[in-house]
Amino acid sequence: MAVTTVVVMGVSGVGKTTVARPLAERLGVPFAEADDFHSPANIAKMSAGTPLTDEDRQPWLEAIGRWLRERRESGEGGVVTCSALKRSYRDLLRAEAGGEVFFLHLTGASELVGERIGRRTDHFMPPSLLRSQLATLEPLGDDETGLSLDVSPGPDQLVADAARAVTS
Repeated sequence: MAVTTVVVMGVSGVGKTTVARPLAERLGVPFAEADDFHSPANIAKMSAGTPLTDEDRQPWLEAIGRWLRERRESGEGGVVTCSALKRSYRDLLRAEAGGEVFFLHLTGASELVGERIGRRTDHFMPPSLLRSQLATLEPLGDDETGLSLDVSPGPDQLVADAARAVTS
């Protein structure tokens, strides 16, 4: 079986970390949080309610892609969270990773996601940016390796469904 590199993607508040961390544990691979790859300038910008530009995102996406490449080349695989909202972002991640990447796209009703963001107290992403993220989102194309899952069933079911999809 090929080395498993997975990006758990979607808008802020959809539950990327909630699914990605136990998915990595279940697959027995390292986990990384994409927020940890952001520059202090990007975090300050988002904290102020200003959406990032593609120029702001490029070094961040490249760093995540390099992490995926390192996991693939080491033979250990890995799971990372990343909004990966646009096809061009996913193309950049794939190019930097240097191999196959499985994209797990978590989706949910905007009301549910907005409610989740509003309840968070430990994150720099304000609820006001959800609208811009939803407007930017480009769902997975038919030619992209991955799966879209609605978050309504809850994390345990999502992790089980994702693990089956990634390993089949």
